Amino acid sequence: MSKSFSGTQNLLKQTEKSLEGIKFWTWSELLVALKQCQDLLLVAKSSRILDKCLDSLIGRLSSSCETSPCPSASSTDSSEFCLSCDTGSAERVKSSLFRVTWWFKDLGTFDINLIEMLVKMMVSKNFDHGIISRFLFYYQKSRFASASSDEKVKIVETFVEMLYSLDLSTLSYKSLFGTLRVALTLNINKCCRNKLESMIGSLLDQATLDNLLVPSPAERTYLYDVNLVLRFLKYFLGEGAFYLPLSRLKKVANLIDLYIAEVSPDPSLKPSKFLALIRALPDSARDSYDRVYHAVDLYLEVHSGLSEEDKVKVCCGINYEKLSSEAINHIAQNTKIPPKSAAQALFSQQCKLQSLLEDTNQPRPIMETSFAERECTRKKNESREQIVLYARKLNLSDEKEKLKAHLQGMQWRVLELEKVCKKMQTQMTKMMKSRLPNNTTPNSMPRLCS
Repeated sequence: MSKSFSGTQNLLKQTEKSLEGIKFWTWSELLVALKQCQDLLLVAKSSRILDKCLDSLIGRLSSSCETSPCPSASSTDSSEFCLSCDTGSAERVKSSLFRVTWWFKDLGTFDINLIEMLVKMMVSKNFDHGIISRFLFYYQKSRFASASSDEKVKIVETFVEMLYSLDLSTLSYKSLFGTLRVALTLNINKCCRNKLESMIGSLLDQATLDNLLVPSPAERTYLYDVNLVLRFLKYFLGEGAFYLPLSRLKKVANLIDLYIAEVSPDPSLKPSKFLALIRALPDSARDSYDRVYHAVDLYLEVHSGLSEEDKVKVCCGINYEKLSSEAINHIAQNTKIPPKSAAQALFSQQCKLQSLLEDTNQPRPIMETSFAERECTRKKNESREQIVLYARKLNLSDEKEKLKAHLQGMQWRVLELEKVCKKMQTQMTKMMKSRLPNNTTPNSMPRLCS
């Protein structure tokens, strides 16, 4: 036993001595050494042999743009790495791309544990995060082809942890969504999934509608995973909309409006979830609520069986002040919109118009006429003209009359019903009296209508 231990110690000493000349090793020799370290991971870790090999590897990759180390024979495109910078623009771009990715295939065969150690060391040495993320996405795709279900779970969980340590701006949102779709088919742990969703949510302004149309889990009845999108929005807003540029907010609002329109025909989508999608973003994110209104209109058409209270709640997601005149006119004639919500929309537009008129009619102090003053007067006149045109287009008087006529019609029907009830009550009273003896006085009469 002691001889065996002594032999191992001597072997380690010889190996460590040979590592002194590691800078003279070829690329292929370095890969062979790493493969052996991977097979004897515990010994390699304890003797720091692995650290020295990885350190040498990262050093070569960092300087590859200048020194162009010769890749192994396994890299089929190795000849491209030696292209001259005097070639055409397309060739130079191809050569530049290859200069930072030529090693992907060589390292793509290593075990996930070794890759995790490599990435951690790369991050500690300030290696380019963009290149690291590209390699990780390449690694995941190449290893998944032959991996078992359990191996895929291990790869994804480790992969997400490594991505989470990188600068978020260097990650590809398309690749992240691709990873999410893979992760949804696997039983990955909740912490890993939360990290993946938080990275995607933080880049939500780069997403497309197709990215968000993720089918709902099998146990759910609705078509798309609305809860997932709501979590994305939560991560996107982070500490609050106040800390986000308005341009990013508007991009996401535009995306969510498209998503709302897509999911509104879903008969299984509850009013609370639909309203949560509309209200997830602050009011400042939208310049117009026209698309939200049209999505609400479609939702109410599909969900015609909703109670009046639920319909009013859904309509509460609309900011009527940010609706166009066409949308307001449509609301006034839309029988699917509750009368209470329609009246609120018209009242909101009246207040908006009145405020605009008051602003343009403000008295200005008497002072000497200047170019700036004349320009200000001209702009006010233009504003008045626009308001007049807006008022004509809005046709508030007509819509008020329509709403008034509608309410009068309802009152008339109530009065007619009361008359019928009173007539029936009189007839029933007469019938009861005719059936009673002459000397009997009824103590009470049934009250049919109140």
